Amino acid sequence: MTKPPQLAITTTPDTTTLFLSGRLDARGLAGVWTQACLAIGQVGSAVLVINLEGVDYLDMAGAAFISHLKTLGKKPSPVPPVPPQVVGLKSEYAPMLSLAEKTDMNSDFKNPGPPPSFVEQTGKNIGNIFSDAKVFIGFIGEITWAMITSLKNPGHIRWADTLVIAERAGVDALPIVALISFIVGLVMAFQAAMPMKMFGAEIYVANLIGIATVRELGPLMTAIVLAGRSASAFAAEIGTMKINEELDALTVMGMDPVKFLILPRVIASTLITPLLTIFANLVGIAGGAVVIVSLGYPIVAYYNQVVNFVTWQDFTGGIIKCFVFGILIAATGCIRGYQTARGPAAVGEATTRAVVSSIVLIAVFDGIFSIIYYYMGV
Repeated sequence: MTKPPQLAITTTPDTTTLFLSGRLDARGLAGVWTQACLAIGQVGSAVLVINLEGVDYLDMAGAAFISHLKTLGKKPSPVPPVPPQVVGLKSEYAPMLSLAEKTDMNSDFKNPGPPPSFVEQTGKNIGNIFSDAKVFIGFIGEITWAMITSLKNPGHIRWADTLVIAERAGVDALPIVALISFIVGLVMAFQAAMPMKMFGAEIYVANLIGIATVRELGPLMTAIVLAGRSASAFAAEIGTMKINEELDALTVMGMDPVKFLILPRVIASTLITPLLTIFANLVGIAGGAVVIVSLGYPIVAYYNQVVNFVTWQDFTGGIIKCFVFGILIAATGCIRGYQTARGPAAVGEATTRAVVSSIVLIAVFDGIFSIIYYYMGV
């Protein structure tokens, strides 16, 4: 039966030697951890030697303990400093100690140092933004290439999963899209009817509702709803898979995670976003109709105003935006999920980043489309 860990210390003017023996595991280390750390901090020798000849058993906790002792044993003198030495380590325990040092298990004990200045922090934040943009563009290129290669061989696309994802992201989103679109159309019609009533031109509210909904509000509101529902769901699903090492398992089995997981979501989102937008346009216009009818105008007059003012060019311009919004929503959610780090809060952070990034990209590309349409005269 192995004995509990024992610690003996010998000190010379130049060297401090720690003799560790027994079983270095998580249960037994509590008795010697504090004693060893205090001993290293109190001696002034330049060189630390950790003798492990008497160690009978070593687990990951013991490897972390030794790695921490090596960190504490680093002295600023002599110049150049002599790193702490580990002697007597059995060969079967060497990989464990190497892993403990590689994963930097002593990072929690490091002095964080003074806080960075405003200029330094600003430069760091800008660098992080550019670094994140670089990684994001790389992922976009990988997804695009996977889509191009898969479209050459449509049989390789997981169409069954694509339809299931389209149902969850599209059909299940109909109630919330209908609610938001109806309320936006209703409120906008009420707000526009008040000033137009002063000139007896309430009927022209129909023109405003029709053009604003078809060209702008329908695509934009639908995309924002999908960013909150679908982008967050994609990020949470893929992020959980990464933490559970399911993505690594797919790679080991010879499956490309981009084609296996991301591509079906991008295709589904790209297809259902225009359909949801058409539905949102109809519901938003219906919300405006409620206001016009309440002002005493017949529903036929409202219908004629919308049909005669809104053209197919306006409708097409809004639908084209939807395809781009759908790609952005799915790609952003999947990429943020793929970037999920380790830790209990990692999935939540990835989900938040997915929603925020999706909405920002939607707003940016919506502005780009507005500028393009303006110069095209659309």
